[in-house]
Amino acid sequence: MLSELYQKLEQRWGEMVEIRRHLHKHPELSFQEKNTAKYIAEYYRDIGIDVRENVGGNGLVATIKGRLPGKTVGLRADFDALPIQDEKDVEYKSTVPGVMHACGHDGHTATLLVLGKTLNEYRNQLQGTIKLIHQHAEEYAPGGAKPMIEDGCLEGIDVIFGTHLWATEKLGKILFRTGPIMAAADRFEVVIKGSGGHGAQPHKTKDAIVAGAQLITDLQQIVSRRVNPIDPAVVTVGSFVADNAFNVIADSAKLIGTVRTFNPEVRDFIETEIEQIIKGVALSFGCEYEYRFERGYPAVVNHSEETQLLIESAAEIDEVHSVEEIELQMGGEDFAYYLERVKGTFFFTGAAPENADTLYPHHHPRFDINEKALLIAAKTLASATLHYQKKHAEPGITARR
Repeated sequence: MLSELYQKLEQRWGEMVEIRRHLHKHPELSFQEKNTAKYIAEYYRDIGIDVRENVGGNGLVATIKGRLPGKTVGLRADFDALPIQDEKDVEYKSTVPGVMHACGHDGHTATLLVLGKTLNEYRNQLQGTIKLIHQHAEEYAPGGAKPMIEDGCLEGIDVIFGTHLWATEKLGKILFRTGPIMAAADRFEVVIKGSGGHGAQPHKTKDAIVAGAQLITDLQQIVSRRVNPIDPAVVTVGSFVADNAFNVIADSAKLIGTVRTFNPEVRDFIETEIEQIIKGVALSFGCEYEYRFERGYPAVVNHSEETQLLIESAAEIDEVHSVEEIELQMGGEDFAYYLERVKGTFFFTGAAPENADTLYPHHHPRFDINEKALLIAAKTLASATLHYQKKHAEPGITARR
């Protein structure tokens, strides 16, 4: 059945591209994806696949029930966009000012839609059930995965697979990792409260800018001197605002940053350690402060057996030239919540544009993908799904070939 299914997917690659480009032209931000959700629902209804809408918000779950008994596999794709102006000069450029698909979620959605359509045509040969999870709001914490889970999207699911098109890796690569693969992603905010005044009389003030600058420097010591070097961690201050005239000393400054970790104990330690450093800096400058630490997505941790199955499944696909272990990724992903509840694995599909002078990273205004990667992603997900169902089929039950 797999070879036939692959051929069918190859024939429908053009449809994947068409869907991806439509979504790219009409992006919607996290928690605002009403039209995209409607598009997904109508697609499935038009081909006779049952779909549940408004799952945990704008999420959807489509269900394909095989004729034969077996396990239930979940496949997930996200579909939200980012608040970035599209600067590409292409026919399918975003038509929404200040909003674009700068992370490949349009490609994820197109891949899963056409894969679902194709799998449904082989439902009489399927050994079990396939649930197609279309998730909203991956980009913006608290994200869409958690409310979708709370609304039952994982009910009955035995395993889950997901992929991310990776535009900085060559086409034909499948990148995996057993255990932790993507970091927990948290946010912190600090307001330093000093006492402002005239720029010519600093001795009469408590300079919040200088205190904030010292704080930024001191925070760098957490990873370099206070965290075990074998535990990957990042503390980054991404915003430092104290807007005043050139000759005015600020009475307040606001810093916003992110923390990335894999070890839960390190995550807890850094949250506490940041405040200890803030206290010390504030005391030394005679300032007060406000501190807020917001937990984001936990680390994505892949399960070993399912990752091995993915490796073996991907290696069988003609378009896959290499299956490689990827280094730890400090980016976050709320696919982590699914893997906390059911077994599965999350992997990357190489999608670097061909003949590009520059490979623009994810979340860049000129981000784009190699659309041939859609077919590779679809085949890999299909292979992992059917191999899993075959491996766990009830004794004496075999799919008709």
